[in-house]
Amino acid sequence: MARVDPKTRRAARHAQLDDSAASQGAKKAPITVERIVEAALHVVATQGYDALTMRSVANVLGTGPASLYAHVVNKADIDELLIGRLFSEIVLPEPDPATWREQILEVCAQIRDQFLRYPGVSRAAMATASTNLDTLRLAEGMLTILVTGGVPAQRAAWAMDAMSLYVNAYTLEIALVEAKRAGQDEDWVVGRDELIERFEALPADAFPSTRRYAAELTSGTGHERFDFTLGLIIDNLD
Repeated sequence: MARVDPKTRRAARHAQLDDSAASQGAKKAPITVERIVEAALHVVATQGYDALTMRSVANVLGTGPASLYAHVVNKADIDELLIGRLFSEIVLPEPDPATWREQILEVCAQIRDQFLRYPGVSRAAMATASTNLDTLRLAEGMLTILVTGGVPAQRAAWAMDAMSLYVNAYTLEIALVEAKRAGQDEDWVVGRDELIERFEALPADAFPSTRRYAAELTSGTGHERFDFTLGLIIDNLD
Protein backbone atom coordinates (compact mmCIF):
# COMPACT_ATOMS: atom_id res chain seq x y z
CA MET A 1 0.00 0.00 0.00
CA ALA A 2 1.40 3.38 -0.98
CA ARG A 3 2.26 5.61 1.93
CA VAL A 4 0.45 8.92 2.16
CA ASP A 5 2.65 11.83 3.06
CA PRO A 6 1.83 13.04 6.62
CA LYS A 7 1.52 16.63 5.40
CA THR A 8 -1.03 15.52 2.83
CA ARG A 9 -3.01 13.67 5.50
CA ARG A 10 -2.92 16.71 7.77
CA ALA A 11 -4.04 19.01 4.97
CA ALA A 12 -6.92 16.67 4.17
CA ARG A 13 -7.88 16.56 7.82
CA HIS A 14 -7.93 20.35 8.03
CA ALA A 15 -10.05 20.52 4.86
CA GLN A 16 -12.62 18.19 6.42
CA LEU A 17 -12.72 20.29 9.56
CA ASP A 18 -13.19 23.46 7.51
CA ASP A 19 -16.03 21.88 5.52
CA SER A 20 -17.69 20.67 8.72
CA ALA A 21 -17.43 24.08 10.33
CA ALA A 22 -18.87 25.72 7.24
CA SER A 23 -21.82 23.36 7.15
CA GLN A 24 -22.49 23.90 10.85
CA GLY A 25 -22.17 27.63 10.48
CA ALA A 26 -24.64 27.82 7.59
CA LYS A 27 -28.06 28.25 9.14
CA LYS A 28 -31.13 26.85 7.47
CA ALA A 29 -33.70 29.37 6.34
CA PRO A 30 -36.55 29.39 8.86
CA ILE A 31 -39.78 27.59 8.01
CA THR A 32 -42.51 30.08 7.13
CA VAL A 33 -45.95 29.88 5.60
CA GLU A 34 -44.54 31.47 2.45
CA ARG A 35 -41.84 28.80 2.12
CA ILE A 36 -44.37 26.05 2.76
CA VAL A 37 -46.58 27.34 -0.07
CA GLU A 38 -43.58 27.60 -2.41
CA ALA A 39 -42.57 24.04 -1.56
CA ALA A 40 -46.11 22.79 -2.10
CA LEU A 41 -46.28 24.46 -5.50
CA HIS A 42 -42.96 22.85 -6.40
CA VAL A 43 -44.31 19.41 -5.50
CA VAL A 44 -47.44 19.90 -7.61
CA ALA A 45 -45.55 21.39 -10.56
CA THR A 46 -43.00 18.56 -10.68
CA GLN A 47 -44.97 15.54 -9.44
CA GLY A 48 -48.65 16.43 -9.71
CA TYR A 49 -51.27 17.14 -7.07
CA ASP A 50 -51.55 13.50 -6.00
CA ALA A 51 -48.00 13.70 -4.67
CA LEU A 52 -48.81 16.62 -2.37
CA THR A 53 -48.62 15.56 1.28
CA MET A 54 -47.28 17.08 4.46
CA ARG A 55 -44.28 14.77 4.12
CA SER A 56 -43.54 15.68 0.48
CA VAL A 57 -43.64 19.37 1.35
CA ALA A 58 -41.39 18.79 4.34
CA ASN A 59 -38.93 16.88 2.16
CA VAL A 60 -38.59 19.85 -0.20
CA LEU A 61 -37.83 22.05 2.80
CA GLY A 62 -35.34 19.54 4.21
CA THR A 63 -37.24 19.03 7.42
CA GLY A 64 -39.80 16.71 8.99
CA PRO A 65 -43.61 16.99 8.76
CA ALA A 66 -43.83 17.94 12.43
CA SER A 67 -42.01 21.20 11.67
CA LEU A 68 -44.86 22.33 9.43
CA TYR A 69 -47.57 22.14 12.07
CA ALA A 70 -46.31 25.27 13.79
CA HIS A 71 -47.33 27.20 10.65
CA VAL A 72 -50.19 25.30 8.97
CA VAL A 73 -53.03 23.27 10.46
CA ASN A 74 -53.05 20.34 8.04
CA LYS A 75 -53.04 19.36 4.36
CA ALA A 76 -56.41 21.09 3.82
CA ASP A 77 -54.88 24.30 5.12
CA ILE A 78 -52.08 23.99 2.56
CA ASP A 79 -54.70 23.44 -0.16
CA GLU A 80 -56.43 26.68 0.76
CA LEU A 81 -53.13 28.55 0.83
CA LEU A 82 -52.20 27.16 -2.58
CA ILE A 83 -55.42 28.31 -4.21
CA GLY A 84 -55.12 31.67 -2.50
CA ARG A 85 -51.61 32.11 -3.87
CA LEU A 86 -52.69 31.28 -7.43
CA PHE A 87 -55.72 33.53 -7.20
CA SER A 88 -53.62 36.40 -5.85
CA GLU A 89 -51.98 36.59 -9.28
CA ILE A 90 -55.28 37.00 -11.15
CA VAL A 91 -55.66 40.48 -12.63
CA LEU A 92 -59.16 41.85 -12.11
CA PRO A 93 -60.39 44.52 -14.53
CA GLU A 94 -62.35 47.62 -13.59
CA PRO A 95 -65.95 46.43 -14.06
CA ASP A 96 -67.47 47.77 -17.26
CA PRO A 97 -71.16 47.22 -18.07
CA ALA A 98 -70.38 47.42 -21.80
CA THR A 99 -67.75 44.64 -21.80
CA TRP A 100 -68.68 42.53 -18.77
CA ARG A 101 -68.99 39.33 -20.82
CA GLU A 102 -65.46 39.64 -22.15
CA GLN A 103 -64.20 40.59 -18.70
CA ILE A 104 -65.65 37.58 -16.88
CA LEU A 105 -64.45 35.21 -19.61
CA GLU A 106 -60.93 36.65 -19.36
CA VAL A 107 -60.89 36.17 -15.59
CA CYS A 108 -61.99 32.54 -16.00
CA ALA A 109 -59.27 32.05 -18.62
CA GLN A 110 -56.68 33.35 -16.17
CA ILE A 111 -57.87 30.88 -13.53
CA ARG A 112 -57.72 28.09 -16.12
CA ASP A 113 -54.15 28.95 -17.04
CA GLN A 114 -53.07 29.11 -13.40
CA PHE A 115 -54.51 25.65 -12.74
CA LEU A 116 -52.89 24.21 -15.86
CA ARG A 117 -49.48 25.30 -14.57
CA TYR A 118 -49.92 22.96 -11.60
CA PRO A 119 -51.40 19.61 -12.73
CA GLY A 120 -54.47 18.60 -10.74
CA VAL A 121 -54.34 21.53 -8.32
CA SER A 122 -57.94 22.48 -9.16
CA ARG A 123 -58.98 19.58 -6.89
CA ALA A 124 -57.83 21.73 -3.99
CA ALA A 125 -60.45 24.32 -4.96
CA MET A 126 -63.35 21.84 -5.03
CA ALA A 127 -65.82 21.23 -2.22
CA THR A 128 -64.44 24.07 -0.13
CA ALA A 129 -65.84 27.32 1.20
CA SER A 130 -62.62 29.26 1.44
CA THR A 131 -62.16 32.25 3.73
CA ASN A 132 -58.72 33.01 2.30
CA LEU A 133 -58.58 36.73 1.54
CA ASP A 134 -57.00 36.26 -1.89
CA THR A 135 -59.72 33.79 -2.84
CA LEU A 136 -62.40 36.13 -1.54
CA ARG A 137 -60.84 39.01 -3.50
CA LEU A 138 -61.32 37.03 -6.71
CA ALA A 139 -64.89 36.12 -5.82
CA GLU A 140 -65.65 39.75 -5.00
CA GLY A 141 -64.22 40.85 -8.33
CA MET A 142 -66.18 38.30 -10.36
CA LEU A 143 -69.42 39.10 -8.55
CA THR A 144 -68.94 42.82 -9.11
CA ILE A 145 -68.29 42.31 -12.84
CA LEU A 146 -71.51 40.33 -13.19
CA VAL A 147 -73.81 42.65 -11.23
CA THR A 148 -72.27 45.68 -12.94
CA GLY A 149 -73.27 44.04 -16.22
CA GLY A 150 -76.88 43.91 -15.05
CA VAL A 151 -77.01 40.28 -13.94
CA PRO A 152 -79.38 39.82 -10.95
CA ALA A 153 -77.47 39.04 -7.76
CA GLN A 154 -78.91 35.53 -7.29
CA ARG A 155 -78.17 34.53 -10.88
CA ALA A 156 -74.71 36.05 -10.60
CA ALA A 157 -73.95 34.07 -7.44
CA TRP A 158 -75.02 30.75 -8.94
CA ALA A 159 -73.30 31.54 -12.23
CA MET A 160 -70.02 32.07 -10.38
CA ASP A 161 -70.43 28.63 -8.86
CA ALA A 162 -71.21 27.04 -12.24
CA MET A 163 -68.25 28.72 -13.93
CA SER A 164 -65.88 27.73 -11.12
CA LEU A 165 -67.01 24.11 -11.27
CA TYR A 166 -66.50 24.02 -15.02
CA VAL A 167 -63.02 25.60 -14.87
CA ASN A 168 -62.04 23.15 -12.13
CA ALA A 169 -63.34 20.13 -14.03
CA TYR A 170 -61.90 21.28 -17.36
CA THR A 171 -58.39 21.71 -15.99
CA LEU A 172 -58.59 18.52 -13.93
CA GLU A 173 -59.51 16.47 -17.00
CA ILE A 174 -56.52 17.87 -18.88
CA ALA A 175 -54.26 16.98 -15.95
CA LEU A 176 -55.62 13.42 -15.83
CA VAL A 177 -55.12 12.92 -19.57
CA GLU A 178 -51.57 14.26 -19.39
CA ALA A 179 -50.81 11.97 -16.45
CA LYS A 180 -52.03 8.97 -18.43
CA ARG A 181 -50.04 10.04 -21.44
CA ALA A 182 -46.88 10.34 -19.36
CA GLY A 183 -47.41 7.11 -17.43
CA GLN A 184 -48.15 3.47 -18.02
CA ASP A 185 -51.69 4.21 -19.22
CA GLU A 186 -50.44 5.89 -22.39
CA ASP A 187 -52.21 3.31 -24.57
CA TRP A 188 -55.56 4.54 -23.24
CA VAL A 189 -55.01 8.04 -24.65
CA VAL A 190 -55.93 8.04 -28.34
CA GLY A 191 -55.63 10.78 -30.93
CA ARG A 192 -58.52 12.36 -32.77
CA ASP A 193 -58.00 10.40 -35.99
CA GLU A 194 -58.05 7.07 -34.17
CA LEU A 195 -61.11 8.11 -32.17
CA ILE A 196 -62.98 9.02 -35.36
CA GLU A 197 -62.08 5.64 -36.83
CA ARG A 198 -63.42 3.87 -33.75
CA PHE A 199 -66.67 5.84 -33.87
CA GLU A 200 -67.14 5.24 -37.58
CA ALA A 201 -66.55 1.51 -37.06
CA LEU A 202 -69.45 1.22 -34.60
CA PRO A 203 -72.54 -0.75 -35.71
CA ALA A 204 -74.63 1.55 -37.91
CA ASP A 205 -77.95 0.31 -36.58
CA ALA A 206 -77.04 1.05 -32.94
CA PHE A 207 -74.94 4.22 -33.34
CA PRO A 208 -76.13 6.08 -36.46
CA SER A 209 -75.63 9.57 -35.02
CA THR A 210 -72.23 8.80 -33.51
CA ARG A 211 -71.01 7.43 -36.84
CA ARG A 212 -72.41 10.35 -38.82
CA TYR A 213 -71.13 13.08 -36.53
CA ALA A 214 -67.82 11.55 -35.45
CA ALA A 215 -65.92 14.60 -36.73
CA GLU A 216 -68.12 17.02 -34.79
CA LEU A 217 -67.92 14.93 -31.61
CA THR A 218 -64.13 15.02 -31.68
CA SER A 219 -63.64 18.59 -32.94
CA GLY A 220 -62.12 21.51 -31.09
CA THR A 221 -58.56 22.76 -30.77
CA GLY A 222 -56.88 24.69 -28.02
CA HIS A 223 -59.50 26.04 -25.64
CA GLU A 224 -62.38 26.30 -28.13
CA ARG A 225 -64.61 24.04 -26.03
CA PHE A 226 -63.75 26.04 -22.93
CA ASP A 227 -64.82 29.31 -24.57
CA PHE A 228 -67.94 27.67 -25.99
CA THR A 229 -69.16 26.29 -22.66
CA LEU A 230 -68.52 29.45 -20.69
CA GLY A 231 -70.16 31.41 -23.50
CA LEU A 232 -73.32 29.35 -23.03
CA ILE A 233 -73.39 30.28 -19.36
CA ILE A 234 -72.51 33.94 -19.79
CA ASP A 235 -74.86 34.62 -22.71
CA ASN A 236 -77.86 33.34 -20.76
CA LEU A 237 -77.35 35.34 -17.58
CA ASP A 238 -79.17 38.53 -18.47
